[in-house]
Amino acid sequence: MTSVFESSLSSSLSGRQTLPPPAPSMADSLPKIDFGFNELRDRMAKFTAKFDAFIEQGQKRVLEERNEFRMTLAELQEDQRMKKKDMEILQHKTNTHQQMISKEAAETEEMQAAIASLTLQRDENKAKRDALKQQIAKTQKEIDARLAAQRAHAQYVESQSRFNVPELDFWMQNLCLKIEGAGQTDRLKFVYTHIDEKNWEREAWFELSTSSRDYDVKHCRPKVEKEKIERVLERTNETRDLAVLLKGMRELFVEAMKA
Repeated sequence: MTSVFESSLSSSLSGRQTLPPPAPSMADSLPKIDFGFNELRDRMAKFTAKFDAFIEQGQKRVLEERNEFRMTLAELQEDQRMKKKDMEILQHKTNTHQQMISKEAAETEEMQAAIASLTLQRDENKAKRDALKQQIAKTQKEIDARLAAQRAHAQYVESQSRFNVPELDFWMQNLCLKIEGAGQTDRLKFVYTHIDEKNWEREAWFELSTSSRDYDVKHCRPKVEKEKIERVLERTNETRDLAVLLKGMRELFVEAMKA
C-alpha cells in the first residue's frame, strides 16, 4: 500500500507542476488606496491621551469640589452650631431679662400698693389731725369759757367776801366751824366739832367745790345720804346764801352722829 500512496502522491505532484500559471487578478489591476490607518491610529492615541487627561482633570476637579463642599458644609455646620449656641445664650438672656422684668413689675406693684396704703394712712391721719384740731379748739373754747366763768365767780366771791367775813366769823364761832384747804384751788374743806355729844372733839367735814356757779359737795365724813345733801344744795343755790349750806350740813352731821 505504501507504494501505491507514493505513486499517487507523485502523480499528483507531477500533475500540479504541469498546471499553467494563474491569470492576473482584477484586484491587481485596481489602483491602490491609502486609508491612513497609521495617522488615524496616532490621532486616536492622541485623542485617547487627551480624553484620559480630561477625565483625570475632571476627577481631580470633582474631588477638589467635593473636598471644598465638605469643608464648606463643615463650616456651615460649625456656623450653625455656633449660631444655635448663640441663640441658646440669647434665649437664656431673654428668659433672665423677662424674669427680671416680671420681678421688677411685681416689686413695682408692691411699691404702688405700699404707696397707696401710706397715702390712705396719711389721709386718715390728716383727717384725725383735723378732727383733733377741731376738738382741741372746741375744748379750748370750753376751757376759756369755764375760766371766764371761774374768774367771774371768783370776782363775785371776792366782791362778796367783805360782806361774808363777819358772817363767817359768826358761824365759825357759833357752829364750831373751821375752814381749811382741800388740796385744790377750787375746793374748800369745812370742819365741824362739837357734833357728837359723847365726844366733842370728834370732827365732821365736807368738801365744797366752787368750780362752777352752783355749789357742790364732793366728799363728806361721816357719810350722809346724797338726797339730803342735794336738798340742802338746792336751797343754797337758790338763795346764794352760804349760811344755809353751813347750817344745813351741820344738822345732817348731827343727825348722822345720833344714828
